[in-house]
Amino acid sequence: MISFATKHDDPQAALGWNERIGFGVGRFGFQMINAVLGSFLTIYFTNVALLDAGIVASIIAVSKVFDGISDLIIGNIVDHTKSKMGKGRVWLFRMCIPYAVSTVLLMFIPQTWPALVKYIYVFLMYNIVNSVFMTFMFVPYFSMISLVTRNGFERGLLGNISEIFSTLGSIVINTFFIAMLTRFSSSAENIYTQQAFTVTNIVVGIAVVLVVMISILCTKERVTDTEMAQAEEKTEKVSTIKSIKALVTNKYWLIMVIAMFVVFFVVIMFSVGAVYYCQYILKDMADFAWMSNSVSIAQMCVMFITPFFMKKFGKRAIYTAGMGIVSLGFLGFGFFGNSQTMMMICNALKGAGIGMAGGMALGMLADTITYGKMKTGVDAVGLGNAAASAAQKLGMGLGTAVFGWVLSMSGFDAVLDQQGLPQPDAVYMSIEAMYTWVPLVLCVLVFIIMLLFFDLEKKMTQMEKGEENEVL
Repeated sequence: MISFATKHDDPQAALGWNERIGFGVGRFGFQMINAVLGSFLTIYFTNVALLDAGIVASIIAVSKVFDGISDLIIGNIVDHTKSKMGKGRVWLFRMCIPYAVSTVLLMFIPQTWPALVKYIYVFLMYNIVNSVFMTFMFVPYFSMISLVTRNGFERGLLGNISEIFSTLGSIVINTFFIAMLTRFSSSAENIYTQQAFTVTNIVVGIAVVLVVMISILCTKERVTDTEMAQAEEKTEKVSTIKSIKALVTNKYWLIMVIAMFVVFFVVIMFSVGAVYYCQYILKDMADFAWMSNSVSIAQMCVMFITPFFMKKFGKRAIYTAGMGIVSLGFLGFGFFGNSQTMMMICNALKGAGIGMAGGMALGMLADTITYGKMKTGVDAVGLGNAAASAAQKLGMGLGTAVFGWVLSMSGFDAVLDQQGLPQPDAVYMSIEAMYTWVPLVLCVLVFIIMLLFFDLEKKMTQMEKGEENEVL
């Protein structure tokens, strides 16, 4: 196979920018589909497929159980993969086309189907997309950070570049998805048609396959099975029960896992909410691009500068300040969101705050696991990170589900739109509450918890000096 990766095979040597950028391009592709599913899947189900938001929400919530299980299964499959392309890249190559095709099929539900058939189809296809193909893309991709290089700096840089490209993927979808729906719709008055979603998703799917192929060609796995086996031999095996006990008695790890759950719950709620807010509150879907991009662009810009402040102020201070800024963004939007300028400013504050907190989260999580090892002697890094990943997925799934449940309970009915009738007043109140006020309360709670109870950096400093004798 043709390769544009850095020529050397030394896992400790620096990577070329072609490989660094090539790795990030893969995340750009994944995030385009993620952004489509995160922002537009619910409104497709309600306004195109004419499904009940509450039932769909329940399907999504139940499906997250399978999603969590599939992480463990597919992670084990990747660990035992042997191929000429390595452990990770081969799965990207095998799964990128099924991933794109299944996403198109997920949003291909004829209105003429009986309701029960529609719901069964949604359950099956949602799990095929999320629990199988998406997991078969993400688990190998993130494993590649450890497979491409053993250089600590390069791993950190690959992670940062990946996050930047992820945000770029969101920006592209925020900017062009509505325009493509409008262009491909079979109705001049309604962009929410089956034809619009099918053709637009085919275009997105083709783009995803192309950029993932570029990522495959621009990367190389240099860390061999032999090296990994040698590293494992030097690591003491710890039972699962012992690891769980070490984690649940570590209050700082628990705080971080809860915070991650809440942040992802909030992020998905205002991602889904933005579509409904533009459709039913602003009554102009053309506003979606600037509404969403004011968040994403601010988030991406902050990612470039927070590392410079981390060394001076510490991760906890930046994370806490970020949650405070997010809260101000939601508060300002709630009180002053009656002008486009103020809405953009407030959404930029949300993005900046999420960028600050998100940029510190993984490092803080790693610190909590290190602290636990210092206290108990148990290195629960694998289980600790897996549980945190599950919390993030659960936050996203539950956030989507709660949005659907509340929408359904408020009386939302897409058929009213087709008849030219307004939604019940409770629908508009619910959309505003879920887009602004519920996220505000949750972000304030995380801010207070971090401010008052997360003194991990101080504790670790004391322990390193031999002054910490307190037992959790």
